[in-house]
Amino acid sequence: MPRMRRGNPVVRLRWGFLVIAIVLSVFGARLVQLQAVDPDDLATMAADEGLVTVSLPAERGDILDRNGEPLAESADGLMIVADPVLVNTDEDGNEADRAPALARFLSRRLDIDYFTTLKRLRRTDTRFQYIAREVPEAKATAVVDKAEALGFNGLDTERDPIREYPAGDVAANLLGFLGTPDDDGNTTPLAGFELTFNDMLSGTDGSETYSTAGGTRTPLGTSSTTDAVDGQDLTTTIDRQLQWYTQRVLQQTVKGSGGESGVAIVMDSQTGEVLALADYPTYDANDPSAADSADLGARSLQDVYEPGSVEKVLTLSSLIDEGKVTPRTKLKVPGSLASGDTTIHDWWSHGTLKLTLAGVLAKSSNIGTVLAARKFGTGELRSYLKSFGLGAATNVGVSGESAGILPSLSEWTQTLQDRIAFGQSVSVNALQITSAVNTIANGGVYVSPSLIEGSATTDSGDTVGTDTTTTHRVVSKRAAKETTEMMERVVDPDAGVAPAAQVPGYVVAGKTGTAQRVNSDCGCYDGSYTVSFAGFAPADDPRFTVYVMVQGPTNGGGGGSVGGPAFSKIMGYALRRYAVEPTGEKASTLPVEW
Repeated sequence: MPRMRRGNPVVRLRWGFLVIAIVLSVFGARLVQLQAVDPDDLATMAADEGLVTVSLPAERGDILDRNGEPLAESADGLMIVADPVLVNTDEDGNEADRAPALARFLSRRLDIDYFTTLKRLRRTDTRFQYIAREVPEAKATAVVDKAEALGFNGLDTERDPIREYPAGDVAANLLGFLGTPDDDGNTTPLAGFELTFNDMLSGTDGSETYSTAGGTRTPLGTSSTTDAVDGQDLTTTIDRQLQWYTQRVLQQTVKGSGGESGVAIVMDSQTGEVLALADYPTYDANDPSAADSADLGARSLQDVYEPGSVEKVLTLSSLIDEGKVTPRTKLKVPGSLASGDTTIHDWWSHGTLKLTLAGVLAKSSNIGTVLAARKFGTGELRSYLKSFGLGAATNVGVSGESAGILPSLSEWTQTLQDRIAFGQSVSVNALQITSAVNTIANGGVYVSPSLIEGSATTDSGDTVGTDTTTTHRVVSKRAAKETTEMMERVVDPDAGVAPAAQVPGYVVAGKTGTAQRVNSDCGCYDGSYTVSFAGFAPADDPRFTVYVMVQGPTNGGGGGSVGGPAFSKIMGYALRRYAVEPTGEKASTLPVEW
C-alpha cells in the first residue's frame, strides 16, 4: 500500500497552537463575564444553587485606661439572620407567604421596623438576610427559639460582638459611641475616640460562603472562608478610678454653683499625661440617645472661652523671665486705670494700694497686672503666650478640637495687651490653659499633653500619644520657681483669695480665674462669668496639675469659692491615690504689701 503523506510537522504544530488559543480565549471570555460583567446574575445563580455567604464580623478593639481597665469593650452578641426561602415554606414544604406574620413577631420582640423586615423576608434572590445586629446573646436565642415554637422556619443566629461601655458615663465625652446598625448591619462611629481611631479599632470583617440543601448546610459542599481581622486595642492615659471621682466632684460643683457646665482636668506635671479629663453635663455612652446633643462632645477641647485671671500666671512669669520684675517689685495700684477709651477695674473696690508683684497675684489685681505688663516690649507678651501653647490645638486625638484665639501681631495694640494681660480678649480651650499652667509646675518647660499611651494613628493620618511628646523651654527655672512662690500666696488665708483650695498636709500653688463671658448672639459681654482655679502640688516638687472651670455660676461665687474647693478635693484624692507624700516644706512668705 502506498505510504500516506502526513504533511509538514511545523504546519501541524501551528494549527494545534491555534486551536488551543481559541479554546482558552473562549474560557477566558466566560470567566470575565462571570466575574465582572454579570455579577448580579452570578449571585442569583449561586442563590438558586443554595450558596450562602455569611459575614464574619471582626471584634472591635477595646479602649483601655492606663491600668488596662476597659472603658469600651466588645461583649458577646448575636445577629439574627433569615433564609427567605425557608421562611416562606410551610411544614409540608409548600410555598406560603409567612413573611408578614414573622415580620410582626420580630418587629415586636426586637424593636425593629416592620416594613424593612417584611421586605427582607420576601427576597427571592438570596438565601441570607440580616434581620437584627448586635443583639444580646440571651435575647437573640430566646427570640429564635420562640419563633420556632410558633412554627416559623428559616431563622438562625451568628456571632456579632456588641459594643459596651462598662463604666457608663466615665470618660464618655472622650470615648464617643457607635451609631445604630444600618440596614446592612454596619455601625458608624459618631464621636470621640471611636470616631477618631475607627480604622485602628474596627478591624476588617471576614466572610464565609457555603452550599446548602433544603436550608441545611451541605457537609461536603462548596465552602470558603476569609477570616476576620480583629481591631487593635487603644490604651489611654486616663485613670478610670480618678476619672470617676473627678467627674463626681465636677458634677457637684456645677450643680452647687448653679452653673451651666464645667470641666476638670488632672495632668501629670512631668509627663503631660492626662489622668482625668471630665466634662459636665455628660452622658452614659451605652445610651447616648438619652442625652442632649450639646452634651455628646468634649467641651474641654471643643469649646473656647476667655480664661480670666489664671492667665496672670503666664503674664507675670514672662515678665520675671525677661528680668523686668521680681516677686518683690513694688507697685502702686490705683482704684482704676485708663486703657485707651476704656477703664480697667479690679474685682473689688479700693483706693490706692501698695502691692508687691506677689501681692498683685495673691489679690488677683487686674490693675497691678496691667501696670507690670506695660514693661513688655512690642510683641514680647504675645511671643511668650504662643510658647505657652495658646493659639494652637493640643492635637491629642480628639476630633473637633479648637485652637483658641491668640490675636495676631498686626492686631496687637497697647489697649488689647492690657486686656490680654489679665485674661480677657484671648480665648483658650481647657486643656490648653492646663498645659500652660503646667509649664510652671514643670520648671518652666512646656510638655505637650497626651491622652493616648504609646502611639496611635488617627483616621486622618496624625500620629499621637506619649511616644510623640515634645518639650520646649518657655521661661527659666528661676522664673518658674519664683512664680510658684507667688502662687503659694494665692491660697494663703492671710494673703490670698483662695484659701479653700488648700490641701491639708501639702503646699499648694494656685491661681483663681474669673472672666466675663461673650454672648455669641450679640458678640458682647452678657454679664455672666467663667470661673476657674488652676494649681499644682506639692508646690516645691509638683506631681499633679489640676484645673477646674465652671461656666455661668449663679450663686455669686468666683474662682476661689467655686473652683477652689473642687480643686482641693480632686488634688487631695490624686495625691492619696498615687501615695505622694508631703514634702515637709513650708509655704512661701513673700510680702504682698510694702
